[in-house]
Amino acid sequence: MRDYIRAVKNFTAYLGCSPDKASAEDLRRYQLHLAKQHISPTTINQTCTALRFFFKITLEKPYLVRHLAPVQPPRKMPAVLSQDEVARLIEAAPSLKYRAALSVAYGAGLRVSEITRLKVSDIDSGRMTLRVERGKGQRERYVMLSPQLLALLREWWRAARPPVWLFPGQNPINPVTERQINRAMQNAAKAAGISKRVSPHTLRHSFATHLLEQGADIRVIQVLLGHAKLETTALYTRVAVSTIRDVESPLERLNLAGPSRPA
Repeated sequence: MRDYIRAVKNFTAYLGCSPDKASAEDLRRYQLHLAKQHISPTTINQTCTALRFFFKITLEKPYLVRHLAPVQPPRKMPAVLSQDEVARLIEAAPSLKYRAALSVAYGAGLRVSEITRLKVSDIDSGRMTLRVERGKGQRERYVMLSPQLLALLREWWRAARPPVWLFPGQNPINPVTERQINRAMQNAAKAAGISKRVSPHTLRHSFATHLLEQGADIRVIQVLLGHAKLETTALYTRVAVSTIRDVESPLERLNLAGPSRPA
């Protein structure tokens, strides 16, 4: 309620008169004014939400805020590890359990929440797939199960014999928590001498980026990651360094003369 009052008060000060005299153009200009003040998109959107409520409910003038669109925050480039860094990190995992869990994150591109809910029965060695029962948006999907990952999961199963959850928590009735996997990831990164700021999701980013660099079709990667929109997957094209490096510039196909002599 306090934020709501502050938003209306600030708009009134900007307008210089009672807000009930405002026009749709006044509101649009105010939003642009906030953007020019380098205010964060989150704060701008909170202000716009308050103003929408004020004009729709309090003043009963919903038509004034019809075009007051939310500001999209800039997408940050995902952190990506090199293949050498991934190998060092997984090898530095504090136990076989977390080595296997981090290998699933990188080897199959799973979200940490999906890793925690994996069951032993989700492993299909015949089809060489892992079943993700409840991914983001409650969508079920199948992801790749590489021979090396299968061998590691079998080693983990022989050592622990998990009855239901592939990675049980301290109480075997419950699965491992996201916090436990994240803590193992941080410990492994420290032991491996990796100074980048990483999380289990970094391994998922690295999985997608390395597949793209290997020439995998971006639509296949979209399916593996469980992305609803292709543009979400396309973000990885901005960090696939080797793909960018290996593309030949059209300049190379021009028969230009050699370097000119200095004047």
